[in-house]
Amino acid sequence: MQQASYDLSRLRSLAISDTGFVFDPRTGQSFTVNSSGLLVMKSLKDGLPIRTIQQMLRDTLDGGHSVEDDVESFLQVLLDLGLTSAESVR
Repeated sequence: MQQASYDLSRLRSLAISDTGFVFDPRTGQSFTVNSSGLLVMKSLKDGLPIRTIQQMLRDTLDGGHSVEDDVESFLQVLLDLGLTSAESVR
């Protein structure tokens, strides 16, 4: 099974407000994220491992919601926006 390794250097340059407003100073683009997206982005920016972020999300959601697919989908959005890049590693 392969796992992705992410280059987060561009993500770290983003300005992220506590309300979910995200600004990319390199491009001038801005967007908003919900509370889960905000947790993921801030945690990635702080260098936390993806598994830790997934556990943090599980802890904030009732019923032990499975978050692995949600986090992977969000990471794909960040890739699509060019805010990070991925390289498969073994």
